[in-house]
Amino acid sequence: DPNRPKSDSEDIVDVLLRVRKERDLPFHLTLDHIKAVTMDIISAGTDTSPAVVVWAMTELLKNPTIMKKAQDELRSVIPDKTFIEEDDIVKLEYLKAIVKETFRFHPPAPLLLVRESLNKCTVQGYDILPKTLVFVNAWAIGRDPKFWNEPEIFLPERFLESSIDFRGHDFELIPFGAGRKMCPGMHHGVANIEMALANLLYSFDWELPAGMNREDIDTDVIPGITMKKKDPLCLIAKKFSPSLPND
Repeated sequence: DPNRPKSDSEDIVDVLLRVRKERDLPFHLTLDHIKAVTMDIISAGTDTSPAVVVWAMTELLKNPTIMKKAQDELRSVIPDKTFIEEDDIVKLEYLKAIVKETFRFHPPAPLLLVRESLNKCTVQGYDILPKTLVFVNAWAIGRDPKFWNEPEIFLPERFLESSIDFRGHDFELIPFGAGRKMCPGMHHGVANIEMALANLLYSFDWELPAGMNREDIDTDVIPGITMKKKDPLCLIAKKFSPSLPND
């Protein structure tokens, strides 16, 4: 829509439309190309984002103290609302730490996307020939004790006093990759995850089905590009009411 209000910054569609208009590429960029790129971003986010939310809820049910701390933050910082909105997320430091810790502990794409070397190069003493397929094990990096204290423990607090982020500058946490070819849908995916998780925790209290203990929750995975939980996470949701917290 050419008449829509202009934003202070360009999104990826703005950039592609501008580049198409400037005709600064060695090939003709069509509207169909732009539609395809946009669809790739949306479809990638709809596959990985739900997987991350499931993993986050899995860890919160296994660690009820962490869940309560997140819910206390949500319900004290943002009281008396029907649901959490995008502008509210910036106020939720602990929720953001939970999302980061979930990316570390359960990266949505554990081997990222395969890369192919163009030229011969040497990395850490290893000779990599042209056309070699290279995988980066984000899962192993996120659990490496050289970079993380107690890496096998789900601990969002590790990010509260840390500047480490997942935007490609800190290589110990790269769920979206890094560099020019990192995931273009990062902001879209993170927004989906934060909004979904915030509203699930804000609006409901969560319990396990009768007869099930948190020790019974498994973390088996389905092998694939996206790391999904093998067995469904079955929970009981109880609508939260400020006046009747146990209703």
